[in-house]
Amino acid sequence: MRSVNSVAFSMPGGDASGPARSRPVDLEHLSRQTMDDRDLEREVLALFVQQALSVRDELPAADKSRRLLLAHGLKGSARGVGAFTIADWASEFERRPEDERLAGRLAKLIQDVRDFIAAVNR
Repeated sequence: MRSVNSVAFSMPGGDASGPARSRPVDLEHLSRQTMDDRDLEREVLALFVQQALSVRDELPAADKSRRLLLAHGLKGSARGVGAFTIADWASEFERRPEDERLAGRLAKLIQDVRDFIAAVNR
């Protein structure tokens, strides 16, 4: 099994992104979830980015009920891949789905994760 550093530092962007919990995606967690399968990691991350961008794009026009569903789904997916900051904000957004400040913060975090994953997959 790879060590924390071999996962984080063998990928572009990993060495510049700090400790696991400060990164947009906890690469150690992802590695455990995918049993160290790099191809599976890439596939899972690509699916997560696709879902997250869809949520980001749909949130502004969504009604309260749809926002709750979007936030809940995003929260679970984010926890699965190790995007814990997004999961935490999505959880908060579930409590206050009308809060546009939270929606904006969530959209920013989604963009940060997308950028991080793009750097990791170079």
